[in-house]
Amino acid sequence: MNEQFGKEYKLCSQKIIDTIFIEKKSVKAYPFVLSYKEMSLPNESRFQITVSVPKRIFKKAHDRNRIKRLMRECIRKNKLNLEPFLTETNKQVALFMIYTAREELTLDLLHKKTKQLFKQLVDELSKNSNNN
Repeated sequence: MNEQFGKEYKLCSQKIIDTIFIEKKSVKAYPFVLSYKEMSLPNESRFQITVSVPKRIFKKAHDRNRIKRLMRECIRKNKLNLEPFLTETNKQVALFMIYTAREELTLDLLHKKTKQLFKQLVDELSKNSNNN
């Protein structure tokens, strides 16, 4: 599989984002909170994601943009932990990832936490599919 993170992975639909927060399912791995909803997406990709950094914590736009860039890089590198599971179970998931730390953390730590977060998400999705 390739490690590209193109347009098909970006969640832009306000309607889908609203339904993610109505559903209120989430997994946490400090400094991230990942809200998700299992649903059919408008394209063929297995998941779509939006990243967010609160303006209330990071006042300057260049700080928020740098953290979002680091988050997208971590997703790009670690999506191979999530995509095979979604492909074999034939699921599509909409994701909303929020950065909650009060300071900028190192890229290595963010990679580790993103990997842990995607593993938790896979565990939750497999547990939900076993219950149904």
